[in-house]
Amino acid sequence: MGSVPDPGELTELAQPSFDEFQRQTSLMTSCSLMWKDLTDHFTTLEQNLMKKSEALKQMIETLDNQTQTSLESLKRREVTIDRSVEIVAEKVGKRVRAALESLEKARDGDDDAGEVDDDEEGLLSALKSLCLKMDARGFWSFVTARKKELENLRLKIPAALVDCVDPAMLVLEAISEVFPVDKRASGEKMMNDFAWACVVILESLGPVMVDPVMGKSRLLVTPSVKEKAEEVAETWKASLEERGIVEEDVKTPDVHTFLQHLVTFGIFRSEDLGLYRKLVVGSAWRKQMPKLAVSVGLGDQMPDMIEELISKGQQLDAVHFTYEVGLVDKFPPVPLLKAYLRDAKKTPVEDSSNTGRHSNLVARKEQSALRAVLKCIEEYKLEEEFPPENLKKRLYQLEKTKTEKRKPAAVPANKRTRASYNGPMPPAKAGRITNAYVSSFPFIRSPSHSPQYASPSAYPSPPATVYSNRSPPYPYSPELIPGSYQGSPIAYPAYNGYCNGPVPVPAPAPPVYHPHYHQQHHQHNHHQQAYY
Repeated sequence: MGSVPDPGELTELAQPSFDEFQRQTSLMTSCSLMWKDLTDHFTTLEQNLMKKSEALKQMIETLDNQTQTSLESLKRREVTIDRSVEIVAEKVGKRVRAALESLEKARDGDDDAGEVDDDEEGLLSALKSLCLKMDARGFWSFVTARKKELENLRLKIPAALVDCVDPAMLVLEAISEVFPVDKRASGEKMMNDFAWACVVILESLGPVMVDPVMGKSRLLVTPSVKEKAEEVAETWKASLEERGIVEEDVKTPDVHTFLQHLVTFGIFRSEDLGLYRKLVVGSAWRKQMPKLAVSVGLGDQMPDMIEELISKGQQLDAVHFTYEVGLVDKFPPVPLLKAYLRDAKKTPVEDSSNTGRHSNLVARKEQSALRAVLKCIEEYKLEEEFPPENLKKRLYQLEKTKTEKRKPAAVPANKRTRASYNGPMPPAKAGRITNAYVSSFPFIRSPSHSPQYASPSAYPSPPATVYSNRSPPYPYSPELIPGSYQGSPIAYPAYNGYCNGPVPVPAPAPPVYHPHYHQQHHQHNHHQQAYY
């Protein structure tokens, strides 16, 4: 049998090593850190899930509200259809009766539509007469001939279209002369741009086509008219491709007409938003562009469009867009206006040799920028944030400098300027002395004004057919130039039988002109008289 150890006997116990203890400590520390990381990770996931759940709840509530609102709107529209149709039918009946009466008057010879009074009532009467008769060509000619009465046309055309049997069709037929494709000859296109008339007529049609019950939320456009308007829009877009015109290079009046056409008939499409954006950015300086951009469905793209305008140096246009969509907090207007003024002074030098022309161009651009910024400050009430006093002072300085440059250069009182030579003319007394024969060449005095020829009879005047308007040659006296030529009098050879033989030179007579004039130009006169 084996022996059993005595409990009282001391046995040697295994002592754990210090390395093992450190290993276990490190393991516990790693587990603690891993646990903390996992706890934080799951906590973060839980928080994110809670936020997403809350966002989904808000989106669901928003969609529910929108759905409810849409359903109520649809129900209201459905209920009001009968009433709207009844109102429109009544109006159409009245218009038809009025049109028939107008036609009867015209047939009986009592129509006075051709006589248009100068006052506003006469203008409205003529427009109503044309609309009642659905005379699209006459309506177009009448409007295009009165561009100077643009403001009155804006006020009177909507009132006249109300009496039209089919105002939408009348407008489409009227503008078809130039839109979507200009049918006129090339010369007439260059002379008269009638895009303004298209815009005015389309803008005037908008209030006429709104629903009498629902208002602007529903347009009274018949399927046939809408189809016709869509064909016009597609034709215009196709014409750009045929002519090879890029969207950014389309003329601004044409862009304005096209976008107004889309808004008036409510035929803009979501798949064409890219085209609309390029057209709007390319013509952003037009005052109506921000409103048209929102109307065609570009409201969600406005922040990106504003940043694009700023990157192109069109900060002033960006300000108008920010106020249209209410993004003033995101794009403060004052820094944009200041950047616009700074850029106005950075015009590159196209011709470094012509610095005067370049300075004038820079000054003109700065003046235009200052006027535009001052108008923008006044329009949006930014006087407190951007005081306009310094801008007005700078504008005054530029205008004053421009005015001073336009003033003619001052001419000395004792000299006259010859326009063809830009130099001083002979003394003013030359034309008042008897037998004066003034040369047409500058700085050449006639013999009657030389001191050595005191007597006018010394040389008889030659016929006009011999010398035309030039003075005949005559001896030059060196005695009048001190210290220049000393010697005996010189005899010049004969010229055309004039002054044959040497001529004695008498003593100089007292000069009949101011001495300082001869002293100032004696050298130049000497060279000129030596040739003539």
